Amino acid sequence: MASSFNSLGLFNSGPHRFRLGAEGEYALVLARIDPFQAGSTPVGPLELVVIVRGRLQASSQSALWMIRDTITAQLTHPPQIGALVDHSGRTWDDVSFTRFEVDDRIDRGRIWSVGYEATFTRFLKK
Repeated sequence: MASSFNSLGLFNSGPHRFRLGAEGEYALVLARIDPFQAGSTPVGPLELVVIVRGRLQASSQSALWMIRDTITAQLTHPPQIGALVDHSGRTWDDVSFTRFEVDDRIDRGRIWSVGYEATFTRFLKK
């Protein structure tokens, strides 16, 4: 099964994996507000964050840039809300594609490839 965001197979050109960010309660360290205040206080639940890491792969440099451009075209303001689906069919609904970062070098060989990290966030409803 292929992964997708809003039914688009953005990361299927190469190997990739999904990871969940920290879950739980955001605790504000009080010393950030007042350097003489010890401890921390709960502020609210952390937002759901799903991180996709992998490698984009293509037969040429221009094809690799086309894949990258297709992905970055999904980074909008305000962010789109959609469904993110991993290889095994696990679905995270109502997430937004919020960040995309590629590695500092492109590897060349039989195929052209570059590593990346994509971040999806489910914003808290107010």
